[in-house]
Amino acid sequence: MSNLDRQASLSVCGGRGFVVAEPVRELLNPRHVQLGESTEVRRLLPNLGRRMVGAWCFVDHYGPDDIASEPGMQVPPHPHQGLQTVSWLHEGEVLHQDSLGSRATVRPRELGLMTSGSAISHSEQSPVPHPRYLHGAQLWVALPDTHRHVDAHFEHHATLPQATAPGLTATVILGSIDGSTSPGTTYTPIVGADLALTAGAHVQLPLEPDFEYAILSMSGEVHVDDVPVLPGSMLYLGCGRTELPLRAESNAGLMLLGGEPFAEEIVMWWNFIGRSNEDIAQARSDWMSGDRFGEVKGYEGDPLPAPELPAVPLKPRGRVR
Repeated sequence: MSNLDRQASLSVCGGRGFVVAEPVRELLNPRHVQLGESTEVRRLLPNLGRRMVGAWCFVDHYGPDDIASEPGMQVPPHPHQGLQTVSWLHEGEVLHQDSLGSRATVRPRELGLMTSGSAISHSEQSPVPHPRYLHGAQLWVALPDTHRHVDAHFEHHATLPQATAPGLTATVILGSIDGSTSPGTTYTPIVGADLALTAGAHVQLPLEPDFEYAILSMSGEVHVDDVPVLPGSMLYLGCGRTELPLRAESNAGLMLLGGEPFAEEIVMWWNFIGRSNEDIAQARSDWMSGDRFGEVKGYEGDPLPAPELPAVPLKPRGRVR
């Protein structure tokens, strides 16, 4: 999914200087952003005061929206570089098409994983016809410098491994949970999991103490380490945990995001991740001139133009404002 904000702001991220090296409970409230004509998203990362969780650098939560009489998601062709996109649904369908010729319909709890490398473009649409409801999350993973120029590719994994406990089903999106490992390609120590809890469940989720973590609430009433986390909000948890207590007051859906703190400083602007102002300026120029990012065939409509660059040069300055 694209960042469609026409007043795109600079996000300077990365570096270990602002990683919380102990368990914390930092509640992150979303910023509401209009995505196209009919979809509003709640943006959790980058957030005021916290920009990354491991290599996770962008998190949008949307829905559940009733789109029975609406076109639903309509994101025109747009570019990406230096990152992976992760499409995750609880309800609905999203048609992915990209400049490599990939075409796939992503459905609930299937992984759509696009690795941009140095250049790719794609579109995302609710298919016609489409299910009545749309509910999901769109996430980005920053690629480390050693892999940010890998060949672009798209993966669609319709079946993912699960780890279970009484009252909990954990679907492994990326990385590993309790011995179950996702087939999705990763380039940095990372984990992502979908947690489905039944009403009354009280479980201890095993964690890696060297990872930092956050929990995104998708639905239901749940307490994370005794903190109530409402749907559409995120609780940052820091590092140093070996397990995480979860208590569900109703049937609930969560996403666990974590990973080894991302050591590199990066510049994130619009739909690009680079290491310098020059990286970003070159990417914007190439997209607007039709170079490098290719063409999404099969999409009816014009590609998305890039916003103007800020007047002040972009500089990476760390993980927080």
